[in-house]
Amino acid sequence: MSRWPKEVSAPALRSPLPTLASTTGSSSRLLSSGGSFPGPVWLVGAGPGDPELLTLRAWRCLQQAEVVLFDRLLDPRLLAEVPVETERCYVGKAPGQPGIGQEAIHRLLIDRARRGLRVVRLKGGDPYVFGRGGEEGAALDAAGIPWQVVPGLSSALAVPALAGIPLTHRGVAGNFTVVTAHRAGQAGATQTTDWDAIARLDTVVVLMGVSALPWVVSRLLRHRHPETPAAMIERGTLPGERRLITDLGHLLQDAALGGIAAPAILVVGDVVRFAATSTSTASVDWLPTPGLWKQLPGRCA
Repeated sequence: MSRWPKEVSAPALRSPLPTLASTTGSSSRLLSSGGSFPGPVWLVGAGPGDPELLTLRAWRCLQQAEVVLFDRLLDPRLLAEVPVETERCYVGKAPGQPGIGQEAIHRLLIDRARRGLRVVRLKGGDPYVFGRGGEEGAALDAAGIPWQVVPGLSSALAVPALAGIPLTHRGVAGNFTVVTAHRAGQAGATQTTDWDAIARLDTVVVLMGVSALPWVVSRLLRHRHPETPAAMIERGTLPGERRLITDLGHLLQDAALGGIAAPAILVVGDVVRFAATSTSTASVDWLPTPGLWKQLPGRCA
C-alpha cells in the first residue's frame, strides 16, 4: 500500500483533490495522464544547498514526484532523491545569460499538472523568499491547479548561522532585515527598496549582492560606521564554502582581493563579532585585514 495519502494530505492543498479509490500498482499516482483532474503541484524549498538541510516533507515530495522542475544553484545530490523514471526539467537562470522566462515556467507547470502528474517545483532556499513562489502560486490558482507550498530553510538564515553569526542577539541586535540587491543601482531599474531605512537596522542580510557590492556598500556607509563588522559567505553550506570576515570600510578591497564570487551572502552588523572561526563547514576562513579579528572578539563557545 502506498503511503502517499498520509505523506501529503489533500486538505492542505489549495484546491480539492479527487478521492483515491486505490493506491496500489499503476493507480498509485493521483491521476493517470488521461485523468479528469489536474495536478497537484508542490512548490518545494530545497534549503540553502546542503542536502542534509532538506526538510522531511520536501524529501517525501521528491520521492513521489513524477515531474521535477529545478533551478540552477541546486546541489545535484538532491536529484538523486527523485525516482529514476521522473521527468527532470531544468528551468534555471544564470545572471546575464538568456534562460527560460517566468511565464514559460508557469506554462510548463500547468501543462504537466493538467496531464494528471505529480509535479514538484524545486527551488533553492524557501519558495517565498525571493523565489517567485507567490507568482507561481497565483498562476496555478488562475489555472485551477491544486498546489501547496513546502517551506524550505532560507540561506538568509541558515548560512550566517552555520558561520556562527546570530542575526539577533540580546543586547546587540533586536532586529534584522533580508534584502535582495538584484538590479540594485542599475540604470533604469525600478528601486522599491528604502536602503536608507535598511542601513539603520541592527543586522542587514543582503542576497544576490556580489555584482552590486560597490553600490550596496556606498548606501550602507551613509548611515553605518566604516568599522561596522561585515561578513561575506560564498557558496554557503556547499563544498568550497569560504567566509570573509572584515568591516564595512574594507569590504570592497577585501572581497576583491579574495576573489569573492556569486553566490554569496553579505551580513552587516555587530552580530558578525560572534562569527565562529571553525572550518568544519568551510574550506577557507579568510581574514585578510591585519588585526581585524582582535577587533571582533566574542567567538561562540
